[in-house]
Amino acid sequence: TRDSHNTHARTPPARRNNNQHPGKHYFKMTAPVGDAHMTPETPTEPDVGGGGDDEEVGEGGVSKKAAKKAAKEAEKAAQKALKALEVSAREEAAAGGPDPLAHRYGDAPLICSQERTGKVWTHVRDVDSSKVYQTVTLRGRVHNVRGKGKSAFLVLRQQTATIQVIFFVDDVKVSKGMVKFVSNLTSESVVDIQGLVLKPNEPIASCTQQNVELQAMSIHCISRSVPRLPFGIDDAARPESAFEAEDTTYVRVGQDTRLNHRVIDLRTPANQAIFRVQSGVCELFREALRAQDFIEIHTPKLIGGASEGGSSVFKLDYMGQPACLAQSPQLYKQMAVMSDMERVFEIGPVFRAENSNTHRHLCEFTGLDMEMAIKEHYFEVLDVLDSLFLHMFDGLTERFAHELEVVNKQHPFEPLKYLRPTLRLEFPEGIQMLQEHGVEGVDPYGDLSTEHERILGGLVKAKYDTDFYILHRYPLGARPFYTMPSPDDPKYTNSFDIFIRGEEIISGAQRIHDVELLSKRALECGIEIETIAAYIDAFKYGAMPHGGGGVGLGRVGMLYL
Repeated sequence: TRDSHNTHARTPPARRNNNQHPGKHYFKMTAPVGDAHMTPETPTEPDVGGGGDDEEVGEGGVSKKAAKKAAKEAEKAAQKALKALEVSAREEAAAGGPDPLAHRYGDAPLICSQERTGKVWTHVRDVDSSKVYQTVTLRGRVHNVRGKGKSAFLVLRQQTATIQVIFFVDDVKVSKGMVKFVSNLTSESVVDIQGLVLKPNEPIASCTQQNVELQAMSIHCISRSVPRLPFGIDDAARPESAFEAEDTTYVRVGQDTRLNHRVIDLRTPANQAIFRVQSGVCELFREALRAQDFIEIHTPKLIGGASEGGSSVFKLDYMGQPACLAQSPQLYKQMAVMSDMERVFEIGPVFRAENSNTHRHLCEFTGLDMEMAIKEHYFEVLDVLDSLFLHMFDGLTERFAHELEVVNKQHPFEPLKYLRPTLRLEFPEGIQMLQEHGVEGVDPYGDLSTEHERILGGLVKAKYDTDFYILHRYPLGARPFYTMPSPDDPKYTNSFDIFIRGEEIISGAQRIHDVELLSKRALECGIEIETIAAYIDAFKYGAMPHGGGGVGLGRVGMLYL
């Protein structure tokens, strides 16, 4: 025969079956037919009884029926032996020996890019009722954990989402050793958990994923946190109202403590959400302007002299020459428009050396700036900004509803109210509203104070039911020298401010593009022409009428929320 590993016995030709392997060993194939690698299992004696003349007999005198019976008995014996080993291992583990489920928990090897397993991780926020009875793998932080006896409950946090993970000893997937391991995990440790998604009997009120919980199958610690944290995430995430009760025992986390341990402070759900909303503001700002054919530019931040001719600059030494950090991309935006780019914007850092300790002023912030050529009127700029902010507000409401809800839990706020189109008031109208309300010290040809802006915002809200409006046509004395004067009254300008909740967020205007008028206005404001010669020269070679404005990213986010 073809199988040289078996001894052949003589059989009558009529009984010979060349398709059956002879011999008294039972084999299980572990390779394709023709491959010599075959694994012998439990040897059995051939069943020679009961095989009458009518029973088909294979080589070696073993009937088919007997061979099947022997194979079945061998399989039962193997399963019985395996079960006995498992029982023995559990007994050994209960007596203090090795845990047979030890591979399902413990500290994971250091991840140093040694392999890619193809494992798929699910984000905690995506574990919902649609995944019930599915097995998922999660990575997150131990928010809190409590263990008792043969059970443990762990809250896993990933960014703004949390889910309850349950561990019950069953000696099949969860052992006492696993429960003990879980109970000793420190808060903020990073873990991988694989488990089955289940629907709890009652919603889990303490978690964001309230309608599901995870029945753990395995857990491995990726990185352990030190046992003692500078402060607890729960303490840093409580709303102000939690501290108002006289008998409160909550611990308030101070600002200095937060800033000294910012890497932990930023893990609170509200801070996670705030940064996502801030990212959304940039995304929507860029999206709205790109849709209107604007080009994104990147202007210098290390320059010679002051970018706006002012004194509030951070000065520094540049290779033996005086230099400063840019106060604004104003000059570069205008130069880009003069270079026939026509519509430009930038999202970049701005530096102001202002010793002003208010929530409105920062020495360093991210500016959202735009500049554009106009055909006839500076209202063309207002039209673009109007559509831009409406797109931004609508986008935040629609795309970041979850983040806004998270912020609202710790820092309650009223949803922003705004009109379509945006309300526009002339500066004299605003002055009149303040005077009619009995506000004193209002200068009709000067700038509004912070307090006057706040009061006017309240009056506008009461009269027009909007938190967002545009005030335009500011007095000449309240604007920079490069602002275009109003054509019908030289005491006013083609300028504007935009407000949210009574605070200015953006200031802009039509710029002077005529060299003679620009030089005249500079002298009237006490600025020496030599100090801004490079700026004026940009308009000598044919200049486009243009206008624009700039807004602080942080101020938009702060006032929207």
